Amino acid sequence: MFVICRSPKGGVGTSVVAAALALRHAHAGHPTVLVDLAGDQPDLLGVAPSSSLGIGDWAAGGDDVPVEALSALEVEVGGGLSLLPCGSVSSSDRLGVAAAVLGAGHRSVVIDAGITARPAWAPPDAVDVVVLRACYLGVRRAGRLAAGTRLVLLEEPGRALRVADVEAALGVEVWRRVVVDPAVARAVDAGLLSVRLPRSLRGLDLAP
Repeated sequence: MFVICRSPKGGVGTSVVAAALALRHAHAGHPTVLVDLAGDQPDLLGVAPSSSLGIGDWAAGGDDVPVEALSALEVEVGGGLSLLPCGSVSSSDRLGVAAAVLGAGHRSVVIDAGITARPAWAPPDAVDVVVLRACYLGVRRAGRLAAGTRLVLLEEPGRALRVADVEAALGVEVWRRVVVDPAVARAVDAGLLSVRLPRSLRGLDLAP
């Protein structure tokens, strides 16, 4: 399974959702690699990469850097999950090659793509997960979503837009609903997300 987790707007919790999806999938018995293109996953998961290098550095290295070098950059998180950090260089060069290599293995791949449209290098069969809050700006930036897009909606009190409003505007049904929970911020701040996944995130899984 190849999953791309993204959002048209920052600050909505895309990286947390990507981490939770990867953790839940790995803990269900599916070896998983979480690819960090946004740069926040080591802090969210409380892991320390052995170097400052990551997939961005590999991509910027050109054809002289072998594909086998990708696995050397991974950090073991535990419970069947490993992390491929973003690194110190942000580069989109050869990300299509990396996606093909990672997707050809026996593991599931979850990509934290951050703020972006669906990347051109995404495999055709990649599951597209879009994370939004029920705010006008986010919904407007998202526009109409393609059929099959999995929409994760973060719900918080006081929002004027209802679930039905968001679904009507985007053209897809909400796939998962996540209640905004202070326990998530506490787990992230303490670097404990990988070992103490808050209850509000436990409903996230990659089942259809």
